[in-house]
Amino acid sequence: MTHLSTTTGTATTVRPATWQRTLLRWMVSFVGYPVGGAVAILLTGPVDGLKAALAGGLVTGAVLGAVQAWAMGADRPRATTWTLASALGLMAGLGLGASVVDYRTGLADVALQGALCGLLLGIAQAAVLLPRLGRLALGWPVALAAIWALGWVTSTSIGIRVEEQFTVFGSSGALVATALTGVLPLLLHRRATGNPS
Repeated sequence: MTHLSTTTGTATTVRPATWQRTLLRWMVSFVGYPVGGAVAILLTGPVDGLKAALAGGLVTGAVLGAVQAWAMGADRPRATTWTLASALGLMAGLGLGASVVDYRTGLADVALQGALCGLLLGIAQAAVLLPRLGRLALGWPVALAAIWALGWVTSTSIGIRVEEQFTVFGSSGALVATALTGVLPLLLHRRATGNPS
């Protein structure tokens, strides 16, 4: 069972991690999207060609994966495995997605790019999740495809300048994506503890 420890004076109280704490910790992971995107833009530039898309996806995926691994807490898959899968999955997804839309940034273009990014990211992460979640992991790529498309639509709709060719949607899309993927840490927590709390 996962526990949170608090120290008061000399005594340590151990409290079980509840679903609320698990979800709250996951919500903090939304920062992985804008931070990963900012680091990628600094290191690799805008997504205006295949090389930039692959490199930018790798960097963004590594940052996002590392933050998500932290956010999953003790119930997570191995952090290095999750981070590597996220980096490679987003690299492949952004490389494919950006090239399919020919690096255009219209609403339909970023939605399709997002769907392909989410699909390939989801496939890579599902491979890591399969031993823990069984057949439930097979739905992860489909869910991420829809969620990443929605993330791009959300950011574009509120006026984020997607024509600057970022590797990932902005904070508004990140909040939506993080909230919608909150089921993942809850499922991992439930499987790890055998307890729905």
